Amino acid sequence: MIWKRIFALTTLVLVIGTIWLVKGKSAEEKLLSAKIKTELKDGDLIFQTSLSGQSLAIQKATQSNYSHCGIIYKNGNEYVVFEAVQPVKLTKLTEWIARGKDGKYVIKRLKDANKIINKATLAQMKAVGKQLVWKPYDSSFEWSDDRIYCSELIWKVYQRATGIELGKLQKMSDFDLSDPVVKEKISQRFGTNIPLNESVISPKAIVESNLLVTIASN
Repeated sequence: MIWKRIFALTTLVLVIGTIWLVKGKSAEEKLLSAKIKTELKDGDLIFQTSLSGQSLAIQKATQSNYSHCGIIYKNGNEYVVFEAVQPVKLTKLTEWIARGKDGKYVIKRLKDANKIINKATLAQMKAVGKQLVWKPYDSSFEWSDDRIYCSELIWKVYQRATGIELGKLQKMSDFDLSDPVVKEKISQRFGTNIPLNESVISPKAIVESNLLVTIASN
C-alpha cells in the first residue's frame, strides 16, 4: 500500500512539473514570437519602457516612451541582451523582455547590416563590450567609461567597433528638465550642481536614428 501511495505521489509531481514546463515554454515562445518570425541577427538593438525608479523621469526629459535599450547577440542556441544595468552584463532575451512594461519592445537594425555586421565586425563589437562588461551603472549619465548607462553602451560599442554613430550626442541642457518628476531626480542626483554641458546620448536619439530600420515590435 505504501508503495502505491509513493507511486501516486510521484506521478502527481511529474504531471504538475510537466504542466509547469509547458506553461513556461508557452510564455517563452510568446515573448520570442517576433524572433521566430523575423530571424533576429547579432547586433540588433532592442528598446523598452523600463519599470525602474528613474524610467518616468527619462521618458519625460527625452519626451519618449523608451527608457532602456541593449544589443542582441546569439549565445549558443538562445538570444541574449548586452545591457547596462547594475552592472553591465548579458541577460537572457526572454528575461529582458519580461522585465519591461507590459512586455512591450521594438527591435531595430542597421539599414546596411548585411554589409557592415560580419564576423569580424561582431568580434570587434564583442571585444569593445568586453572592456565595459561588469562596469557599474552610471546614474549620473557621465561620458567617461568608469560607469556606463544603457544608451551610452550601445553608442560606444557601435562607434568604436564600426565608426558608426547611432544618434547625435546632446548636452543635458538639451532635454526638458522642467517636469516635477525630472526635477526631483535631478535634485537627488546632482543637488544644485547640474552638469548641463555633459555629453549625453538618449535611448530616443538612438531609436529614432535614420540609420536604423524597425525589425519587430509588439
